[in-house]
Amino acid sequence: MLDLRPSCECCDRALPPESPDAMICSFECTFCRDCVTDKLKGICPNCGGNFVPRPIRPSNKLTRFPASTKRVFKPEGCDA
Repeated sequence: MLDLRPSCECCDRALPPESPDAMICSFECTFCRDCVTDKLKGICPNCGGNFVPRPIRPSNKLTRFPASTKRVFKPEGCDA
């Protein structure tokens, strides 16, 4: 099951479970759409993979399957 990480690894922008701006790679590295487009040019700095929009978990499932609260912030890997 996806972690649904709460923020962008580059800019630390909040990405709540319902955010349409959350993007993930196949390892669930999580970035905002702006960083993926502008800074990363569509390539994950951690694994070299591409990004897809993160699925939105239905709100009625969040109680039983909550989003992660662990923030990952690594701005040093996001320099253009």
